[in-house]
Amino acid sequence: MSQPRPGDIVSRRKGFVMHKGLVLADGRVLHNSPFIGETKVSMTKFAAGKRVYVEHQETDVRNRALRQVQSTEPRGYHLLRNNCEHTVHRLTSGRAESPQLQSWLVGLGMASAAFALTRHPGIAAASLAFGKRLMAKSRQRAR
Repeated sequence: MSQPRPGDIVSRRKGFVMHKGLVLADGRVLHNSPFIGETKVSMTKFAAGKRVYVEHQETDVRNRALRQVQSTEPRGYHLLRNNCEHTVHRLTSGRAESPQLQSWLVGLGMASAAFALTRHPGIAAASLAFGKRLMAKSRQRAR
């Protein structure tokens, strides 16, 4: 693992997804998880015995993220509106978004459509439309 700097994004494997957090000035990590919400923990606790990957950020992005942490109250967890990726992206870019969640929704929509197509073409069209509506709502809530 390369050494993270304050404001860098760290991630580790958590089941099928990557769990993300933001390195703080004191070396702790701000992350967001179910039942707890946004909280600050040691790097060891964040790692949970897994390999930690570092995404180095540009200096201005790191500084912005650290200022944002100091000026905002911690938020609760919500899978669709405020998961760990939403938190990290909101702090670093100003936009709460979750590319992993979007990929999962697209994948589930396509799998549903493929399944429905093999069973009934009318259901496939409805499944595809439903998937598109879910994606649109997810993007709307992220703004």
